[in-house]
Amino acid sequence: MTLGDEQLERYARHIVLSEIGGAGQARLLASHVAVIGAGGIGSPVIQYLAASGVGRLTIVDDDRIDLSNLQRQTLFGSAQIGERKVDAAAAAVARLTPDCQVVARAERIDATNAPSLLDGVDAVVDGSDNFATRLAVADACLAARIPLVSAAVGRFDGQLAVFRGWEAGKPCYRCLVGDDPGRDALNCAETGILGAVTGVLGSLAAVETVRVLVPFGEDMAGRLVLIDLMSMRFRNILLAPDPGCPACAG
Repeated sequence: MTLGDEQLERYARHIVLSEIGGAGQARLLASHVAVIGAGGIGSPVIQYLAASGVGRLTIVDDDRIDLSNLQRQTLFGSAQIGERKVDAAAAAVARLTPDCQVVARAERIDATNAPSLLDGVDAVVDGSDNFATRLAVADACLAARIPLVSAAVGRFDGQLAVFRGWEAGKPCYRCLVGDDPGRDALNCAETGILGAVTGVLGSLAAVETVRVLVPFGEDMAGRLVLIDLMSMRFRNILLAPDPGCPACAG
């Protein structure tokens, strides 16, 4: 892919990075990423991937914008309350850049439709807010050998990991969480969340997605980053494959 004059100027700060350069920027422009969830985590993911020059984003979310979302979901404004999140996200990307095509999928992803929704993508970012959805996405990524960037948040904390469980010595998502989609989980409406926490985790997820598409630095697959913003502490934990994992073992 040859970059045009406007693209050379738009992405100049990427191009001067030896880790990305012109070839890496061209690779981003040719990439297709699926973002699961256009909420607190998805907002910065979508903004930064589009601004970085990812050429195609499939955004999957069946929700509509609510007033209570606006404390942390920075893609949206008060005038858009009631709109479908995927449509508002697509409009935001269109305002930001002409280089990113958005495929808006206003549906809930599950084990049945995940393979078709993720068909042909180069990476998946999961910022969904329930365990069953995360398992369905992770299983589809593992089956199709699509790198999965997984981000989750709590009140003042979060976690981030990259999964490529088909590779030797690398765990899959189920190696970390098990296989109980019915286990109880509190949502932010019940526990609360500091809005900027989602911005931190979404921004870090965008960094790791770019790293998946244009490798640089240290590979994060096989590590879990735990972020405690109450005390501003970051911990890295090595994740080993589970030899009894029903998804990837053997």
